[in-house]
Amino acid sequence: MEFTSAQRLDDGVIEREFTLGEIPGTLWTPESAVPLPLILMAHNNGLPRNQSRLVARARHSAAAGYAVATIDAAGCGGRPRSAADEQARGELRRAMQAGEPVEEIFESLVGSLVEKAVPEWRTTLDALLALPGIGGPVGYSGWMALGIRLTAVEPRIAAAGFFAGGFVPRAQHEEARQVTVPLLLLLQWDDEGNPRQRALDLFDAFGSKEKTLHANPGGHTGTPWFEVEDGSRFFDRHLK
Repeated sequence: MEFTSAQRLDDGVIEREFTLGEIPGTLWTPESAVPLPLILMAHNNGLPRNQSRLVARARHSAAAGYAVATIDAAGCGGRPRSAADEQARGELRRAMQAGEPVEEIFESLVGSLVEKAVPEWRTTLDALLALPGIGGPVGYSGWMALGIRLTAVEPRIAAAGFFAGGFVPRAQHEEARQVTVPLLLLLQWDDEGNPRQRALDLFDAFGSKEKTLHANPGGHTGTPWFEVEDGSRFFDRHLK
């Protein structure tokens, strides 16, 4: 892991950009309070790591005493996309403009993103836990499709917070039964692109003995800020 820049932000959080082979990422840490628990934070469907909502959540968690890291997975952010991913995105745009069914296209596209992203996140986790001052435990927050797979296969993740605002492939509904860590699921009741019943069915499927569902009225990007604060209390219970 090579750090390429560092700056102290106005809330006292240190923001450092890094590269790990071809993987670009960002690490936010507070100025003190080591060893730090770690939160891996991923945006829905692989949007860039500098997306403003993700950065705001990351800085809030870092200021509360966590190391927080995110990466641009393969084909996301500024990283090149495969020919297959470009074709799937083109088909998705065409189908949406024509008002045609898009579920099968989402199945292919999101499934491919998850398959490529999980190994890179595990490699990143290895490198982060080798840094001085980061001692775990580890939490995950964000993109649910990635989080289901990563939490199911990665024993170092001790708690997870999922946003039910992204498409989850059908195969992962069965995989959700393998998620057994404490879980917080955030659902926007009126999300225009993600039917609530699909999220409710997934909540039922999760194998966690401790799982909590928070549902709020409003559309896809309308999650209220107090849910970020509640998320901090959730991670405090399980990571500190």
